[in-house]
Amino acid sequence: MVLLRPAMAQAFTGVRILDFTQVLAGPFATQQLALLGADVIKIEQPGVGDQTRGLMNDPDDPAAGMAPAFLSCNLGKRSLTVNLKDPAARDIIERLVEQADVVVENFRAGVMERLGFGYQALKDIRADLIYCSISGYGQTGPKAGVAAYDGAIQADSGMMAITGHPTTGPTRTGYMPVDMGTALTAAFAISSSLFRRQATGLGQYLDVAMMDTAMVLQTVQVSNYLAHGKTPELLGNRSPTGHPTANSFATADGHVNVLALRDHQVEKLFIALGIPGTLEDPRFSTAGARVKNYQATRSLIAELMQQKTSARWLEVFAEAGVPAAAIRSYPEVLADKQFDHRHTFIDFPKPSDPDQQSRLIRASYQTDADSPDTDLPPPWLGEHSREILVSIGYTEDQIDALQAQGVV
Repeated sequence: MVLLRPAMAQAFTGVRILDFTQVLAGPFATQQLALLGADVIKIEQPGVGDQTRGLMNDPDDPAAGMAPAFLSCNLGKRSLTVNLKDPAARDIIERLVEQADVVVENFRAGVMERLGFGYQALKDIRADLIYCSISGYGQTGPKAGVAAYDGAIQADSGMMAITGHPTTGPTRTGYMPVDMGTALTAAFAISSSLFRRQATGLGQYLDVAMMDTAMVLQTVQVSNYLAHGKTPELLGNRSPTGHPTANSFATADGHVNVLALRDHQVEKLFIALGIPGTLEDPRFSTAGARVKNYQATRSLIAELMQQKTSARWLEVFAEAGVPAAAIRSYPEVLADKQFDHRHTFIDFPKPSDPDQQSRLIRASYQTDADSPDTDLPPPWLGEHSREILVSIGYTEDQIDALQAQGVV
């Protein structure tokens, strides 16, 4: 059963998670639980560790194993290095599983079974174990063993077929929606399973697939196709609704995204633009007319938008009640004072220089008590190996012998 916790503890205080994941989707999933108090033990290959430890980092950097991609997904965890292919690793993993509530892995389908650490094998050790497998296409089916990365799933799931401009063709997003969406899906699935176990006393096997997540993220577009049989096209910055009054427009010094969809919003938009009588023109008088005369409507707005700066247009639109936002760069976004009120970021000593601070994203929500938080910075490779092994009964001499053999 999930450990009962005292009042004013975080949601998963007392829950132990063995994290066999690497790259983004798996580590970001377990980080969500670590931020809520779970004891997450990150299992890593000796001498190598998570692939993202050295991603896009200078190998001569004293913090070469602490790349930004790694830091961003491994807050609040402890690192234990174990060579899973060594027979001596079995005893270590079995001892850990005895004390664990959850196991999370994101190897290709079948790899954990071949290593001897599949669900059935570990369930024999801990009957109420929750075991979450994260993969590209799931554990069964013709694509079960296919390796997958975010960009590949964006292409394979149809995401790229609706992203991009008609003149330049399909494009992937500038961030990793499938990885991060899969992480949140896995964290939700594990949380649900822990709640179920508290009610039933039963463990559960969870099969989380990036491809499934990609389809869920496209629910509106896919459902529209299923209902009407119309294949979506590349939209550029146009609204999926087809309304020309919902688009991105160049200003005197940047770009503003305008989202005037309803008639009263469009009326306010035209008034703010200084063309209050535009709705009297049959070409623009109704939503259907504006969609039919898309280019004429867009050109009318675009010409006027270039006459003022983004900041000035935002002032005008705010006063008029027109939904709009400037398209901002990261320096502009991160200077936003709203984040100070949201406690969105968390600071830790910089790995390469402890006298400086590294700023990382904490979580996407806050609570009135016991919010997502941690005192543990992302771990160095194997940083907690000795303390974890001691906690499951190994002596100092045994640990020295395991290290000498290259097991840990």
